[in-house]
Amino acid sequence: MAKRVDFTAMEHATRADYDLVFAYDDDNIATQAERVISWLRMMDGDSPYQISRLDHCLQAATRAESDGADDETIACALLHDIGDVIAPANHSQAAAALLRPYVSEKNYWIVLNHGLFQGYYWMHHYDQDRNSRDQLKDHPYYQNCIDFCASWDQPSFDPKFKTQPLEHFIPLIQYLFARTPKPLV
Repeated sequence: MAKRVDFTAMEHATRADYDLVFAYDDDNIATQAERVISWLRMMDGDSPYQISRLDHCLQAATRAESDGADDETIACALLHDIGDVIAPANHSQAAAALLRPYVSEKNYWIVLNHGLFQGYYWMHHYDQDRNSRDQLKDHPYYQNCIDFCASWDQPSFDPKFKTQPLEHFIPLIQYLFARTPKPLV
């Protein structure tokens, strides 16, 4: 059994207690890539689409790579829907929270908002405003998110598309999560 802290309320903790907690957190952070890869593998199952959710993510990343995107952006294309595994009702926000300490503000914003921007392609079928994304039109990354969705996310449901396998992207995932997480304020 692992060593445990002595406190039962945070206000009673000592520095030694927090040293133990932070060492545990560091070990957990060091294995983040493996957990993310296993979550991606969980997406390789039944789906209402013609392809699995994993294949959708692989297609988006393959498209980003083919278009010459940088490694971080390709990783974001791969992981943009990872939130489906743990939080389907707010998958964009869950994926963005996972990625935030490791990616640029631009890529974080795109992943955070891609769900709303994807609404352009389906909201009108439900008498909703497909241009709801326009509430963010003054944001500096607005067009980047439109481009992400138009080029990589919304067309990536094609069973005939030649997609790179997950193994192709594993080094990219490992590299991303090997970065020192940025402190969030």
